[in-house]
Amino acid sequence: MTPDQLLPLVRRPSRYSGNEFNIIIKEWDSVKLRIALAFPDLYEIGMSHQGLQILYHLVNERQDLLAERVYAPDVDMEELLRSEKVPLFSLESRHSIIDFDILGITLPYELCYTNILTILDRAGIAFYATKRDENAPLVIGGGPCAFHPEPVAEFFDAILLGDGEEALLELADCLIEAKNKKLSRNETVRSLASVEGVYVPQLYNPLYTPDGDFAGVESLHGASPSVRRRVLPDLDSVLSHSPLVPLNKIVHDRMGIEVARGCTRGCRFCQAGIIYRPVREKSPQTILESAKKGIDETGFEELALLSLSTGDYSCMGPLLKDLMDMFSRERVSVSMPSMRVGTLTSDIMNQIKRVRKTGFTVAPEAGTERLRRVINKGITEEDLLDTCRSAFELGWKLIKFYFMFGLPTETWEDIEAIPELARRALHVLPGGGRRITVSAGTFVPKPHTPFQWEPQLSIEEGFERIDFLKSKLGSKQLQLRWSDPRMSFLEGVMSRGDRKLSQLIIAAWKMGARLDGWSEHFRIDTWKQAAEKTGVDLAHYLRRREFSEPLPWAHLDAGVDSDFFVKEYEKGLDEKYTPDCRYHGCQKCGLCDFKKIKPVVFQDAEWEHFKTESLSEETVVPASHYYYRLEYNRLNRARFLGHLELIQVFFRAFRRAGLPLHFSQGYNPSPKVSFSPALPLGTESLAEFLFVDLYSPLSEVESGMIEMNRQLPAGLSVTNVLQCDKIFMPQRTENIYLVDIQGEVDLQVLDGFMAGESCVVSVLRKNKMRKIDARKEVSFIGLEPDGRIRLVMISEAGKVSLKPLEILTAVFSLSKEQVLQTRIIKIESLPLENSVDAS
Repeated sequence: MTPDQLLPLVRRPSRYSGNEFNIIIKEWDSVKLRIALAFPDLYEIGMSHQGLQILYHLVNERQDLLAERVYAPDVDMEELLRSEKVPLFSLESRHSIIDFDILGITLPYELCYTNILTILDRAGIAFYATKRDENAPLVIGGGPCAFHPEPVAEFFDAILLGDGEEALLELADCLIEAKNKKLSRNETVRSLASVEGVYVPQLYNPLYTPDGDFAGVESLHGASPSVRRRVLPDLDSVLSHSPLVPLNKIVHDRMGIEVARGCTRGCRFCQAGIIYRPVREKSPQTILESAKKGIDETGFEELALLSLSTGDYSCMGPLLKDLMDMFSRERVSVSMPSMRVGTLTSDIMNQIKRVRKTGFTVAPEAGTERLRRVINKGITEEDLLDTCRSAFELGWKLIKFYFMFGLPTETWEDIEAIPELARRALHVLPGGGRRITVSAGTFVPKPHTPFQWEPQLSIEEGFERIDFLKSKLGSKQLQLRWSDPRMSFLEGVMSRGDRKLSQLIIAAWKMGARLDGWSEHFRIDTWKQAAEKTGVDLAHYLRRREFSEPLPWAHLDAGVDSDFFVKEYEKGLDEKYTPDCRYHGCQKCGLCDFKKIKPVVFQDAEWEHFKTESLSEETVVPASHYYYRLEYNRLNRARFLGHLELIQVFFRAFRRAGLPLHFSQGYNPSPKVSFSPALPLGTESLAEFLFVDLYSPLSEVESGMIEMNRQLPAGLSVTNVLQCDKIFMPQRTENIYLVDIQGEVDLQVLDGFMAGESCVVSVLRKNKMRKIDARKEVSFIGLEPDGRIRLVMISEAGKVSLKPLEILTAVFSLSKEQVLQTRIIKIESLPLENSVDAS
């Protein structure tokens, strides 16, 4: 079987279709080096990851390099790949992953480690780097978990610490040179250590005491005793690119722009605040130009300004106003997913709500002032309540709070304060109709933080705190969402673990551990059984560590002095505040040299407004209505789009094409477009249509159709555009299909079916079994000269009906395999009765 032949056999086949808009496909033999960029989780998570998209475009920008993508297969695809003996393939060219020179795997979070093994296994690559043959791709990791990678270190040939924009291209050049010199695999791997920020695990040997405790790391073959992370000094040096536009719904389905990297607020629990410092802002001009280009080239409905603390961006006020002026008429909303209490001003909230009120989350982290001083959160209860008051006054009805439990020095008084604080915030204004959702999770003491020596709560202690919060937060106005302490337990083990855990990960994977970041897949018992089998004491990794104790990640240098961590830990216990070095001077963490590496912060005085047409909130859209019917084909991989996915694809294509669409009114405005009835998933069509409602006419219908087709992904094409007086949706239609059934079928049953009065079929609709008479829906079924089946069906709007494949299955008693491999195409759709005005 080919990769495309697998798609009809799996759930959500659009995950693997690989025909996103702005996709880049190069000639395989035209480049010197081929890189497969892998994200070890499902497509909808991986496509939301900014880092992978940045590297994808940076690599493909070079003529001598090629980058393609692969994501962890879901369990059904994994089983199918194994049973059909099809190797894991890239989305772009369908090449087997083992054919690439580099397999670059992102390390985003600890609960994806078994997914790395799934990718390696299905690609045909040995788990351990030292057991791979000369022709296997080099496996290179990078991302947040690169700073504590020891549990998976032996699966990688090299791991990049820090920013990858410059380093990945240097790695590529190093490998091209090694290929030209015909170096052995071992020589090539060792040569990668010459690239700044690259950790080669085979050059570092872990040491253990006679009791089996970690005792440190020795460097081999002249390697440096430690590896210091890579820092990109200037974010403006990386040019913006046309982001990939997914065809299905992903977790963060929006246009993301990184406005800054790094945060020096100094929260003592936060690893990201250490491994991404110093703060480096993009210039306002770069952000505005990237936003305009990105929305024009993607058609997204939302622009997200991304950083660890977006509200701290120095020019946020004027930047946000210019962005809203630029996009409000097009109904593009602007969101800031990472805002800090105290930076959410009324002016900012007023700008955000001009299109739609996007999500609103604040993170007190702890319930009491005392504990917030311990963790250096730097916000007071008054700050929090003022923010909630402003949000409620401006019309927000839902606010989300995030807390952690198990923080250092925590007492039950701190836990009891969480629901009390939420209750005070809810009632900060008189009246009702408002809600607060409290999310709470176990604190995981992460490496490279002042709290890295702290112990972590046990699973039982975590559930004890959740049970208490449940008892206090159970109303419609105050709701609790919590992270599973069992998942946090495993996250803590992997965060603080050493190389002994590699055997545990393999054992758990062989026992069936998959997609551990998904609650429906996670099974702590599997991990406990694997730990027992491999002799690993899981709880031992969550104990308190002594300052003198060797740490498994100590040879990986995040750039911050170890003495700084100790001093910050002691200041936390004393409840002393460490200010932000952006505004209060250097705090002596040891990272910056103030020549190449230093904070980059812009000032309002440096602001230059982006020169663009002023599109203010008061801009009035003309009241005129111009209706057009667009007829289109849906073929090949586009047949794997669900109806909601198809709608989203067209909405974004319309925005990219610049169609002057009318929008609905209300909380969540959407384009006024009417689609023909949903086509069953997997069915192709030459006879689909939709209507659009425009506020100005198309100047040239032909050029409008050409532009639309330029904006549609492969498999979708507009074939005709007709101007109409109104939108008329047919109530009764005759749909004609041609069907190609694989394998033998008894064609003699056709006459019997047509001669019969009824053929009742039981199908599941909205979780209920329904009985539908197939005979009443079929006006003809017979054999075509080319061997295909011709099926003519009558459908009525609003009536529960059968899908063509359900009828064919009933008529021919098709096997499960035949059902999955049957190819159906609709060739014509004819209105039979009165149409309804849907204008």
